[in-house]
Amino acid sequence: MAEENLDNLFENERVSIPLTPKNAVFKRSEGGLISLDLTVEEKNETGETIPKKEFFERIVIFRCFPVTNPNELLSVREPDSKKMGRGKEIGMIRYMKDFSEEEQILFLEELDRRYFSPEITKINSVKDKFGCMYWEVETNAGNMTFLINNPFSNIRLLEDGRIFINDIDGNSFQIKDPRKLDSNSFKKIEIYI
Repeated sequence: MAEENLDNLFENERVSIPLTPKNAVFKRSEGGLISLDLTVEEKNETGETIPKKEFFERIVIFRCFPVTNPNELLSVREPDSKKMGRGKEIGMIRYMKDFSEEEQILFLEELDRRYFSPEITKINSVKDKFGCMYWEVETNAGNMTFLINNPFSNIRLLEDGRIFINDIDGNSFQIKDPRKLDSNSFKKIEIYI
């Protein structure tokens, strides 16, 4: 009896599958979001493999490795909802570049909204007050002020030379090439790299 209940428990669970241009077609929905036409192979009662088509009016995309491999291993999910709870993963895209240019543009638009990470082009000031650091910077999204509480935990130098800074509100800022900053800006970040 207990074994039968376990089978029923997972009966309606979705299994994440690899998404490729052969089984997944992404399009802009009427509302400007992303929809997905998916074809999966299923076995019928006789054991014969037949294609099954599914349509997802809206999907969301997450990066599995947003800092180190932003265009690889993308998780495609149903959106979270009050009725259904946390959105289930539909599948994974191994390489974004495998899809058409039009689809890649859709992916990047969605990812840019989700992972907004302004690039710091100039550091105007860094002030230490009460154990927190107040940063005033210029970015490609305008002038910004943010606060970090532990620079050695929240400023990370990546292998490719980029710097990521996480503020206390969970926002991320990046410096693509610290050596291209003006000398005053570089002096303010140099002690952390």
